Amino acid sequence: MELEDLKVREDAMGNIFGTWQGSDPSLGAVLTGSHCDAIPLAGMYDGTVGVIGAIEALAALKRAGFKPKRNLAVMMFTSEEPTRFKLSCLGSRAMSGALTADVLDAKPDDNGTSFLQAANAVGYGAESHAAVLEASRTPKGSVDYFVELHIEQGPLLEQEGLDIGVVTAIAAPAALEVKFQGDGGHAGAQLMPLRNDAGLAGAELALAVEAHTLATGAMDTVGTTGIFELSPNAINSVPKEARLAIDVRDINGPRRDKVVQAILDSAQSLATKRQVKFEAQMINQDPPTRCADSIQQAIVAAARGLGLTTKHMVSRAYHDSLFMARIAPTGMIFIPCKGGFSHRPDEFASEKDISNGVGVLALTMAQLSEGAWPDSRDEL
Repeated sequence: MELEDLKVREDAMGNIFGTWQGSDPSLGAVLTGSHCDAIPLAGMYDGTVGVIGAIEALAALKRAGFKPKRNLAVMMFTSEEPTRFKLSCLGSRAMSGALTADVLDAKPDDNGTSFLQAANAVGYGAESHAAVLEASRTPKGSVDYFVELHIEQGPLLEQEGLDIGVVTAIAAPAALEVKFQGDGGHAGAQLMPLRNDAGLAGAELALAVEAHTLATGAMDTVGTTGIFELSPNAINSVPKEARLAIDVRDINGPRRDKVVQAILDSAQSLATKRQVKFEAQMINQDPPTRCADSIQQAIVAAARGLGLTTKHMVSRAYHDSLFMARIAPTGMIFIPCKGGFSHRPDEFASEKDISNGVGVLALTMAQLSEGAWPDSRDEL
């Protein structure tokens, strides 16, 4: 950001911003960005394309002699992935007011370190989680538009030979944790008719997650049992405890929530059937969002201007854009990724596809900024 002469600031959460001032800074900014954190054994393109690519988009506009009216700004969100503090999109949740101090207080990492302690240790933070959130809230009217460039994390663009995805809606997950508890016992000595096996209750629930999801008949409804832990986790012991972390996503909130309720009903029935104790906790249940028509139109115009093909599509993955839509009209630009693979080491996007995405982002931001082009330009 500094190398491109952007004015850099950092907020108390650890979000980092770089701004190119327009001719009328009284207007709200056109903001873009993504994240650079990752889950274990992830790839190099999820999020990072939308940060480094965004910086290059502004640099390209500068080289082309564009003069923005609204401020153009790029940012890197903190903690988009839930890996450490067990909740996604902490940075954008804080900016949009969708995060409370009570929630942060209750989510230390696996070592017992709170977000506040971690933030203070690296020069961010404040005296309390409440103070951090207050300092990080986006002032009303300071952002007029938000656009995020991202790899698709799915196979459709590559399969159809298309260049750019124009995102129409962003699915949101409902995440829940279910625990079963039985009596456990020796794998040899405890007779089969006398067992109340928590592991089998968990296994049946994992299958129920799949069944309830498929029963909607909707391609946009997906359900995943991403964590399935048994205790004491020994080959010669009947499982006494089972813990499942379940993720259900959809662009249709009521349909998703019906699946969640069906899963909870199945958990209760299985607890009775298997004679085990049962408890469930909702981790988060955020509403899906629709992308702004005005930004979709700007993305399509930008792509056409570069001779690129487009596809209107939904995002089934979670993004900071979901929460930025609570602040300002929001849109997303997708580029193809090899095989549709993401969240794995072989995640890949080609230089050509990244370049296409950066070009579309630059022209989209230029249009939303309502700035001025020179009489002639070579870039873009």
